Amino acid sequence: MKVEADMDVLADVMRAISLEGALYFEVHASDPWISMNPSMDQIGSSMMPRADHVIPFHIIMKGNIFTKLGDDSYGPVSISTGDVLMLPSGGKHIITSDPDTWEGTPADIEFYKTAARSSKPFTMMNIGEDGAKANLICGYFGCDKSPLNPLIGILPNMLVLKNCLGEDKLMRELVMTAIAESKASSNGSNIMVTKLSELMFLRALRQCMETLDTNNVENWLTALKDKHIGQVLELIHKEPTKKWTLDMLAKSVGMSRSALAERFNRFVGEPPMSYLAKWRMELASRLLEEGVKVDAVAHEVGYSSESSFQRAFKKIMGIPAGQWKQKHP
Repeated sequence: MKVEADMDVLADVMRAISLEGALYFEVHASDPWISMNPSMDQIGSSMMPRADHVIPFHIIMKGNIFTKLGDDSYGPVSISTGDVLMLPSGGKHIITSDPDTWEGTPADIEFYKTAARSSKPFTMMNIGEDGAKANLICGYFGCDKSPLNPLIGILPNMLVLKNCLGEDKLMRELVMTAIAESKASSNGSNIMVTKLSELMFLRALRQCMETLDTNNVENWLTALKDKHIGQVLELIHKEPTKKWTLDMLAKSVGMSRSALAERFNRFVGEPPMSYLAKWRMELASRLLEEGVKVDAVAHEVGYSSESSFQRAFKKIMGIPAGQWKQKHP
């Protein structure tokens, strides 16, 4: 079925981008209150030092609050109990109890960095005065950007997942367990939060897939829903080591070479063979990180010689395969 094939390709890419997560703050707020949150350009490398890209999120455990991006490009929007707020671009954002109040004390960057350095970074915060109560869990998840991550640019700068905790029992159980594990500084908290991050990210992607108009929006997600380009992506991900040519892919989906090249590039942002090469290097980088020898990796990802693989790897990854292996022991 087409939907199952779409999810197989999506799952492939989800595994490749190596999502990981961490919870850092539990916020107890009382009206009136406001929180000015810094961009990930300022604190991302402290909160998730191993990640190429960092996405903050807020889980609304209780309360009715308001949020907008710091540059006024999105919002204000209302969020409430059970919702999850994600900032895929990692931009500055404001959360407040009062939809008419958007000015507050600038974020203390050192506070975030100190929390990240702490042996027990999960911090309880109390803000505001003595009005209506709100409770938020704030965290981050990180992912790889190279060589292939078509997902980051697809998501909007701000995304609200409505009633996540109410509609998804597993999500709520993971949240509660992850909070408990984080408070106890358990080693299991990392696993819990990573699984939670994966669920939230998948829900965000599915929400985007459901709302995107394939007639007016052309990107990697709508490519999955396109009759022909979705098939090509499925073929590439199902058999990445096959010696595909543009002609073979075009014939497999009943298109001409030129029509496939134009349509694929329009949706995905690059030619089919370029996408295939990047996907092979994505697979190769994971194998190298697992300790597989370079010559064996070359064979595993479909190259007839180690030298041709080495040239392709350096061109796409920027460094030789052996050096990549040393940097990712």
